[in-house]
Formats: sequence, structure tokens, C-alpha cells
Amino acid sequence: MPSLTVKDVDQHEFVVGMAAFLKKSGKLNVPDWTDIAKTGIYKELCPNNADWFYVRCAALLRQLYYRGQIGVGRLTQVYGGRYRRGVRPSHFCKGSSSVIRKSLRSLEQMKLVEKETEKGGRKLSKQGRRDCDRIAAQVQKKSTMLAGK
Repeated sequence: MPSLTVKDVDQHEFVVGMAAFLKKSGKLNVPDWTDIAKTGIYKELCPNNADWFYVRCAALLRQLYYRGQIGVGRLTQVYGGRYRRGVRPSHFCKGSSSVIRKSLRSLEQMKLVEKETEKGGRKLSKQGRRDCDRIAAQVQKKSTMLAGK
């Protein structure tokens, strides 16, 4: 039986499954300010989902799985968006680097992410890659069971 990876499953289903795993484990250090923080300067309000920090950490794990090693600056560009300025033309604006930094630190404490010493940035650890593949297999199994009914 061929092994499943994160690249073989739907990205939304994987992120939802990984966020549920992170929340269920109880080891992720969630900052106190998550209920009032915005995820970027271009946003008007804080996120509606109360578990948005778990979802962001799961999405960061997926990005690290795909890209290998990546730094905080590049991730702010990935999570950036359109800054609407009223009647003036809109511009691209980067996402919050503080949210990304705190998320990566929390994932480092769980031993899912490690710092890259040579070039800088972060990369997925062996434990993180193993957990991501395991969650992807569970998500695929769950989706095939639902499709079969």
C-alpha cells in the first residue's frame, strides 16, 4: 500500500484535521491575546473563529511541508492580502509577523518545527513530518469513508 502524504489530500481538509489534532493534544502554547488580535494590518476585525490560532499553526505546518525551509518574512507575504483604502486604489499588505513568529515558537516547543542553522528560517522536523503524514492518512481515510456512503 503506498503511503499518503500531505500533497495527496485536500488542503482544507488537512488544515482542519491538523488544527483539531493540535487542539486535542493540548500541548500548543496559545497566547493570551488571540481573542483581540488581527492577523494583518489590512484586516478590519479579528478572526471570527475562536480556534483561529490552531488553524494558523496547521496552515504553517502545511506551508513548511511544501516549501522545505522558510522564514518569517516570506510567510508574512504568503499570509498577506489586499489592503482596501477607501476610494484610493488598494495595495498588497503583508500579514502579521508577530502572529507567525508566535505560532512558529509554539510549534517549536511541540518539537514539530526546528530552526535551520545554516541559512536561517524554520523547517519541519522529522516528528512534524511524521505527524503531518499521519493526519493526512486519517483525513484521506475519513473522506473515502464519507464518499463511500
